[in-house]
Amino acid sequence: MKVSSLAGAVMAITLAATSAVSFAEDQGHGVITFKGAIIDAPCSIAQESQYQTVDMDQIANVALKNGGKSNPTTFKIELRGCELGALKAATATFTGSPASNPDLLALKGTAQGASLAIADHTGALIKLGSASPAQTLSDGNTYLQFNAYLQGDKAGAEGAAAEIVPGDFETFANFTLAYQ
Repeated sequence: MKVSSLAGAVMAITLAATSAVSFAEDQGHGVITFKGAIIDAPCSIAQESQYQTVDMDQIANVALKNGGKSNPTTFKIELRGCELGALKAATATFTGSPASNPDLLALKGTAQGASLAIADHTGALIKLGSASPAQTLSDGNTYLQFNAYLQGDKAGAEGAAAEIVPGDFETFANFTLAYQ
């Protein structure tokens, strides 16, 4: 009986030691996924530009009354490692959920009565679905610069100003580049 008890005790100690080693070997784990795309283009798009958030000002409702506009917020699309050759410029076409004015983006959230406009670096409106004016690029790292602003909506066929309802908003724009 003593041999049987001794064998059982050795087995229990061995199992306990093995379990302790197993726990000690894994002190945290996880998975890292790397994803991206290979594109047929003379420039790579920086990850920070591919998926970016543009923080707009806290805009007073009075600035948007009667179709008013907020101050523009600048944003850019950074291009890296450009080898342009004969190409010297690029355009961007923005798409998304159109507002009642189909040239502008609809807002999602509790804010109402305004839409988001995207403009080129000079401040000229870029209509949704239309290419921006071409911007000159250089080899190496470069960027395209744009502006975004809110504009108060018009309501009804008479063009009366929409009621501006304060609240939070967000909207999304996709972009496609074309090199020239």
